[in-house]
Amino acid sequence: MEALLFERDTIFAAFWMTIRLTAVSALGSLVLGTLLTAMRVAPLASLRGAANFYVTMMRNTPLTLVLMFTGLGIGAQLGVELSDDIATNNFWLAVIGLTAYTSAFVCEALRSGLNTVPVGQAEAARSLGLGFTKTLGLITLPQAFRAVVAPLGSIMIALTKNTTIALVVGVGEASVRMREMIETYGDQVLEIFLGFAAGFVLLCLPMGLLFGWLSRRMAVAR
Repeated sequence: MEALLFERDTIFAAFWMTIRLTAVSALGSLVLGTLLTAMRVAPLASLRGAANFYVTMMRNTPLTLVLMFTGLGIGAQLGVELSDDIATNNFWLAVIGLTAYTSAFVCEALRSGLNTVPVGQAEAARSLGLGFTKTLGLITLPQAFRAVVAPLGSIMIALTKNTTIALVVGVGEASVRMREMIETYGDQVLEIFLGFAAGFVLLCLPMGLLFGWLSRRMAVAR
């Protein structure tokens, strides 16, 4: 317990990094996942094929390998620098990896939401002269989002926990600080572990409650 109190500023900074990773990656995942969903239901076979390949590949690739690719492949081998500061550069490389991985699951959730929208609504939109993009953006996709609020919440909670793998690209989030503290305070391993576990509970539990409330609030009556 003394270690947690003594290192509280370091712990707060580590969890703040976790929150930042989660927030930015969640936003990117929602945008990319929505785009992939549109591609998967697009009338062009090439777009559907590309989206299907991407989603299948990402869902069956371990997140550790995805982050190693962004860190070693994009960062080291290709020499892509997103910032002059190493820590900031590693942060954005981690965001790219987390976004690329999580967006595949967002896409699957949204696609299942689209399946809950009655086909007649899209047909009615086309009969009124609306094209694919307007039908998707104005009619079917908003209903799909409302139908999958709870699954999206689960994906965002999983994303929060997946940020612990960002250490692969050298991001000092909560799990990295926990390991460093365990190495420094070897006689307080249990207290340190329970303290960091409680921190993740405090992050994930309110998210679950919020998305559960939103799911009930925004449920589509059928």
